[in-house]
Amino acid sequence: MSDIKRKWRPSLWLVVGGALAGTLGLTFVGLIALRLIGPVIGYRLAVLIVGGVILLATIGLGLMLMRLILRPITELARRTGDLCRDPMTRPEPLAHYGTGELRDLGESVLDMARRLQDREATIRSFTDHVTHEMKTPLSAVKAATELLEDTRLDPVSRGLVETITDAAGQMERQLQALRQAAAAREPGHHGTARLDDILPALAAAHPGLRLEVSGGDLALPLAAAGLGIVLQHLLSNAVAAGAGVARLEASSGRLVIADDGRGISDGNRDHVFEPFFTTRREDGGTGMGLTVAATLLAAHGAEVRLLRPGQGAAFQIDFDANRA
Repeated sequence: MSDIKRKWRPSLWLVVGGALAGTLGLTFVGLIALRLIGPVIGYRLAVLIVGGVILLATIGLGLMLMRLILRPITELARRTGDLCRDPMTRPEPLAHYGTGELRDLGESVLDMARRLQDREATIRSFTDHVTHEMKTPLSAVKAATELLEDTRLDPVSRGLVETITDAAGQMERQLQALRQAAAAREPGHHGTARLDDILPALAAAHPGLRLEVSGGDLALPLAAAGLGIVLQHLLSNAVAAGAGVARLEASSGRLVIADDGRGISDGNRDHVFEPFFTTRREDGGTGMGLTVAATLLAAHGAEVRLLRPGQGAAFQIDFDANRA
């Protein structure tokens, strides 16, 4: 239900048409007034008086248009920007909408924002509920397997216990990845960062990977924490693919990450960003790393896509994707 008061507001065509008619009318009235009072008080003084009146009337019409059209549009643009920076900000009705069309537009924007907020809250609530409800049975399974591991078991039974333990660990990693994906939907990494700022942390997290950086001093429109999360996932995938070198090339509004690993097969290229898709399930892969990276970037107006390098894998991040 909209909070906008349903009081009468002039139509946009009436405001614009009235302003145009008023401008033309001022011209004709000025000419008539000049012909009438010019011979009486002199044409020079008459021109000054008529010109001053027309100027004041034109300023009044301009102020009316600013109040009825420009002011509400500017305020709607500001509210939309606030929602882009923080989607959970409660959208409040504007104090002034000017025309009926702008009132309908404002009502649609507010309703859309509330629906998006409800959807985000539902997703987060569902994720929290699932991870919470799964925590207790997983803890029970882990406790039971730990007890069984301390007992004497035949090889077949011990192998079954190890399978259950591995499955429980995999479920824990999947739930953790699900929480990360849900958290990535909330934009909280506004700001700028340079590759040079986060390079030491990336190198320490991947000691076997040589990082070659170009444009490390360029400011990228994502805070260091968010940029670090994205690159950690991409570089972890590179390490898992056997890469020894990763190249990070930053330019204006763009970042390319390429490695010399095994690359991505043509059959898997269309699925790499799908949740839970992985070719390393037996090695503990959750299939959520690229999903988390893509979701975090999308929440901040950027996008990541897979390129076709000659060798290895390459991803391109466009930070101004939504401004195109």
